[in-house]
Amino acid sequence: MRKKYIMQIVADVGGIPGKDCRGFCKYCYFRKVKEIEPLGCKDCSSGKIGCPRCDEGVRETSNEFKLPLAVMSEVQQTLMMMNPQDKSLKINISGGGDVSCYPHLEELTGTIHHFGLPMHLGYTSGKGIDDSEIATRLINNGVNEVTFTLFASDANLRKEWMKDPEPEESLKAAQLFAESTDLHVANVIVPGVNDGEVLRSTCATLEDWGAKALILMRFANTAKQGLILKNEPIIKGLEAQSVEEFGQLVKDINSEFSFRVTGTPVCDPETNAPFAIAKDENEIYLQFIQELTGEATIISSKIAAPYITNVLEKIGVGEDVNVVACEKDIACLITKEDLKAIDLSEVKESVIIPGRSFIHQIDAEEIFSSDGVDRLVGRGPEKLSVDGEMSGTLTEENVIEKELESFRELVEAINFFGMKKQF
Repeated sequence: MRKKYIMQIVADVGGIPGKDCRGFCKYCYFRKVKEIEPLGCKDCSSGKIGCPRCDEGVRETSNEFKLPLAVMSEVQQTLMMMNPQDKSLKINISGGGDVSCYPHLEELTGTIHHFGLPMHLGYTSGKGIDDSEIATRLINNGVNEVTFTLFASDANLRKEWMKDPEPEESLKAAQLFAESTDLHVANVIVPGVNDGEVLRSTCATLEDWGAKALILMRFANTAKQGLILKNEPIIKGLEAQSVEEFGQLVKDINSEFSFRVTGTPVCDPETNAPFAIAKDENEIYLQFIQELTGEATIISSKIAAPYITNVLEKIGVGEDVNVVACEKDIACLITKEDLKAIDLSEVKESVIIPGRSFIHQIDAEEIFSSDGVDRLVGRGPEKLSVDGEMSGTLTEENVIEKELESFRELVEAINFFGMKKQF
């Protein structure tokens, strides 16, 4: 059964990690962030490395909480370009800090409620909730969906690992949200802390509450796992789960409990994301990908590379296209340092790098020509699949549709940048 997509308009309230969330959680991605040079990305100007996205944006250090009037002004400008009668519209209240710590949250939701639009509270930990009754007031203001970082249903663990000053109240608020809204719980899994029996106890509680879904998030503790802000390790001496172990945990929890369970960076047992299109039973859909006529090397991540290779082999690329995996687990977080570690003897004269990677064109061209070969560097699609943060609201058919569109873009890039020489 196809699901209707919800059009979410982001109401960005701003906020800075660590400052506008009552302090860093012990496992937070942004903890220990260092001052770094701009990384570079597709949004930079052609002659300069650095832009709002790959400098302050990636560190989220400059966006203070906004006044509600400013937030509403941005929302209204977006609404003016849309059909206000569209029943699929929803306002997603989000920001760089913790939404529950936004001091004007009740005022903002009350104002949005006058427009008759439902609201989603995006990624809150509840650490700003000292009185659980705020949840009731927010629900009365039209909040009907909440994404809530719980970590564990054990109040003591929340207090220790999340620095939650009132863990009992935030847990009560989560329960109220579960009973009256679509509650999507997000748990960063720290091995030996909130996995195992602690996780299963948390899941049993969520099942009792009536939570809609659980997103398990793999803890990252090294640069290869995604810490690109020179802040590794976040927790000294702690070894994160392997991708394989984490994927199996997601499948196990999904089979043991009734609510929807997904994982990031892998996997979604219900939709087979990421890369549902690579499954043998879905090979029939590959006929909708156009003929590949170019010759190129695709740069990707350790996780994605085998899937991409699988799909390309099925559409019959032969030796014209090869996939080279960086050591980085996630392609969107590949930087120029990852490119420097690539064996250039494996790279053809045309190269396709991930669209969202944090690499400037200047750096990419310099690195890929460092062996004396003048290579042409192009960018692929923004994404080739979806992870558990998105797939939890999709069906397998939805995921395959998105992947087909992305792979068609990839083949288009290969055909354009990797045009074969005519003799």
